[in-house]
Amino acid sequence: MEDLMRPLLLALALLAAGLSATPALAQNRFWLVNQAGLTIEHAYVSPSRLTDWGYDILGGTLVKPGEQVRVTPSAKDCVLDIKVEYEGGQEEEKMEVDACRLDRIVFTNPGGRAEGPGGWVELAKDGPGGRISREGEDEAGLSFTFINRSGETIRELYISPSHEESWGNDRLGRGSLADGRRQRVSLTGQPGCVVDIRVVFDTHRSQERRHVAACGRPEIPWP
Repeated sequence: MEDLMRPLLLALALLAAGLSATPALAQNRFWLVNQAGLTIEHAYVSPSRLTDWGYDILGGTLVKPGEQVRVTPSAKDCVLDIKVEYEGGQEEEKMEVDACRLDRIVFTNPGGRAEGPGGWVELAKDGPGGRISREGEDEAGLSFTFINRSGETIRELYISPSHEESWGNDRLGRGSLADGRRQRVSLTGQPGCVVDIRVVFDTHRSQERRHVAACGRPEIPWP
């Protein structure tokens, strides 16, 4: 009987371990709240184990006093350093925030380092902090309009999150994009504010742009 029970007990233990890990994975978004009296122009998040702040997660979006934005992060670190830059160049930092215990980051002190409790985020190892959205906006994915202003016809278009290694599928399919034409791009279910873009022209010449900040930008022209 003891021999028969061992596999069952092992299976139950593994199941319990998997269930206990689920909440941490689900809590990978937070509200970045501005209560500082100044507009936040840039925000950076980085695992405390790294020394590089990475890319601006706001990507051109301004967070005015009293506003908040929802941040959808890209990775799984719990202990984070978080920095915002206000209009006029003032900065505020929250260092070694326990990312897995809180769901809001509130910034209140434009004069220097914040001393109050912070929020949390999970980051991609390659730098981009995550995607942001305003309250009430669709959080299902990143979307924008790509505009061809190259003076040439584009026959292939590839756009993927910068943390991914693959370009993915040609977003034009069997079509092409003449000069001046537009193409709607949606990255459904893909976290992250920063994308890589590759185009191939009718002449088979190609161009690439890496780490393009896409959040808060309704249109991205090329080049």
